[in-house]
Amino acid sequence: MSTPKEVIEMAKKSGAKLVDIKFVDTFGTWQHFTVPIQELTEASFEEGFGFDGSSIRGWKSIEASDMLAIPDPSTAFIDPFCAVPTLSLTCTIAETGTLEPYSRDPRGIAVKAEQYLKSTGLADVAVLGPEAEFFVFDNVQFDTKSHTSFYTVDSIEAIWNTGADEMPNLGHKIRHKEGYLPVPPLDQFQDLRSEMVLTMMDLGIQIECHHHEVATAGQAEIDFRFGPLLKTADNMMLYKYVVRNVARRHGKYACFMPKPLFGDNGSGMHTHISLWKGDTPLFAGNGYAGLSQVAMNFIGGVLKHAPALCAFCNPTTNSYKRLVPGYEAPVNLAYSARNRSAAVRIPTYSQSPKAKRIEYRPPDPSANPYLAFTALLMAGLDGVLNKIDPGEPMDKNLYELPPEELAKVPQVPGSLDAALTALEKDHEFLTKGDVFTVDFIENYVAKKRAEADAIRLRPHPYEFFLYSDV
Repeated sequence: MSTPKEVIEMAKKSGAKLVDIKFVDTFGTWQHFTVPIQELTEASFEEGFGFDGSSIRGWKSIEASDMLAIPDPSTAFIDPFCAVPTLSLTCTIAETGTLEPYSRDPRGIAVKAEQYLKSTGLADVAVLGPEAEFFVFDNVQFDTKSHTSFYTVDSIEAIWNTGADEMPNLGHKIRHKEGYLPVPPLDQFQDLRSEMVLTMMDLGIQIECHHHEVATAGQAEIDFRFGPLLKTADNMMLYKYVVRNVARRHGKYACFMPKPLFGDNGSGMHTHISLWKGDTPLFAGNGYAGLSQVAMNFIGGVLKHAPALCAFCNPTTNSYKRLVPGYEAPVNLAYSARNRSAAVRIPTYSQSPKAKRIEYRPPDPSANPYLAFTALLMAGLDGVLNKIDPGEPMDKNLYELPPEELAKVPQVPGSLDAALTALEKDHEFLTKGDVFTVDFIENYVAKKRAEADAIRLRPHPYEFFLYSDV
């Protein structure tokens, strides 16, 4: 759908009785409210729908809480999970009265990023392709109080259930780190992932593949086709929505935490990115791995600002259970062709100029895609505009480097606190073109520091194992 009129016609043909108004909060959660279909007119796409912004985390104070959700007609779809036929529309947020874009709206920030990119004259579009991983659990329980704390997750496919009384236990449990691409019956979620894929395809997302991932307990990956920044972020929100709801339909729980299991692989969201001007791919050239100077400088900007990027690309305390030095995690701030141990990889599957791109490997699926993709673009653009040299490539296995050589390779921050400190010190590149505002960054840091403090203040169950007898 490209116009309000087309959306309204689609709603009528589908028999929609309701309209679901969706928008994303600062931390990447889809929020929504629903109105009767009679409330949707062509004027609604300019005037928006009112709601109380004071109840959204990190947004308005109560004395100035009225806000407007402005629907984007290109996001329209009929929600497959609603019993009553319902049209879904994703919105950007505006101030009442002036209709000025709200500076703390993540989707609005992504819109400004695309506008800023064009204003530089460097490129017309940033093309991104995320590879989000997740787990499928059969049971999830957790609680924390002043005197107790616990969590437990379970999966019929998990290695720890070889001895479970499942009446009968049919075996076929995936061992730790042996989950990459086995066929059924070891892969017990083929049909579930296929249903997720077909649902996404029905909603207009072009799927490239799906498969089991490395970890036990149903770790999965579904890859969808790359696209422009804003559209890709919209698709990432819809991706999560479909995955969670299809899983729930089958009595399962889809988990996008970066590191829900100890001793096995975490979930990443490796993100591919390239710049285009018209039909010309700007990352193709005659340099290292077939890259252009634009691409090399883009890498330079990403590596320079990577510590600050972590605040948006790895925005939870749990993210740093995955980004741990010494394990197979992309913590080393280097670049390389094919080498998956570097933070920036240049894929070499194809020699076509159109396929030339870089893959930034640290991000994880806890990220708000609008903020993560925008920050990644802004870091790279800073590299291009200031001709930042990325240095020499690292075509070695970084996990096997001698200690004295590895010490020369910078690494990502080791905690959310450290990432937030990096963002506080290094955010000028984000505020170019007023894409991110200082107000947004300060508010974001304050909210995220509160999360870090909440974890730091609480005893950990494993501390009792280590220290109860000190």
